[in-house]
Amino acid sequence: MKVWGLTGGIGMGKSTAARVFRSHRIPVFDADEAVHALQAKGGAAVWPIEREFPGTVRDGAVNREALRRAVLPDPAALTRLERIVHPLVRRAEARFLARARAQRAKAAVLDIPLLFETRKTRESLLPFDAIFVVSAPAEVQAQRVLRRPGMTPARLEAIRARQMPDAEKRRRATYVVRTGLSRFHTVAQLRRLLREEGL
Repeated sequence: MKVWGLTGGIGMGKSTAARVFRSHRIPVFDADEAVHALQAKGGAAVWPIEREFPGTVRDGAVNREALRRAVLPDPAALTRLERIVHPLVRRAEARFLARARAQRAKAAVLDIPLLFETRKTRESLLPFDAIFVVSAPAEVQAQRVLRRPGMTPARLEAIRARQMPDAEKRRRATYVVRTGLSRFHTVAQLRRLLREEGL
């Protein structure tokens, strides 16, 4: 089974790409969804986060806005949060890949927004047969992201500051999927790449 990474900055088109993979019956692991589940009521990250950041859990679930306020201004706090969450996400990834192999999938995709940021060594990228990076011009990215509820230019810049520059992600990619023109153009690129991969 081929294991592919899917990554790109906020608003670059990962969701569109993931839908294309799923439409070709390729299972997709969504790291953001996994984090939400870990922080929801009953999630494995809830009480470790409350111990590290008191007052961020309400009604048995992590309050994401309270956690954001506690973590975003403080790089050291963000590192402590990552030490809690990342190992749990990796375990969820491993379970997902085991299920995909058991179902005899030809390929599986790990959709990880901070793939390069969290896997900094060459060895940590070895499990991937290919990495797809979705990319759009910065002005298109900003237009998309600023349409989201509660998003502000300052918050967008704070998120961008945490993410590897788009040009560096493109440099490290196996495949760059340009998403700045239209959804049709994005889908056509991905379908062509899947044909090249024999799927």
